[in-house]
Amino acid sequence: MRHLKGERANGFTLIELMVAVAILAIILAIAIPSYEAYVVRANRGEGKVAILQAAQGLERCFTRFNAYDAGACNLTFPITSEEGRYQITVNRTATTFALTATPQGTQATRDGECANFTISQTGLRGVSGTGTVQDCW
Repeated sequence: MRHLKGERANGFTLIELMVAVAILAIILAIAIPSYEAYVVRANRGEGKVAILQAAQGLERCFTRFNAYDAGACNLTFPITSEEGRYQITVNRTATTFALTATPQGTQATRDGECANFTISQTGLRGVSGTGTVQDCW
């Protein structure tokens, strides 16, 4: 197709298209890791809820039977969180308990900052990852 002098061709040039693709690639390179980090942080809530519910169940046992390890308690461990991202285990005696929420699946491979959540009968909280208790809990 011939263009008359002074007419402008419609459409994009290859350079314009490549610039748009480069800008899109830069935006995605920033957005995807940021989104993945957000998902990992959001999924930690599931582990915290599960471990606190288990601690509450153990406290009810102690209130009712005066022991965390009473046979009449209907708590069976390990407990899997609602979406299966954490597994709750317990180490308990009649007067003490230590609960651990261990990440499962992709949460385990992506969350090195907090890793395992722990809580004791005194309410002492901990994490096994590189992050601090204040940042993770």
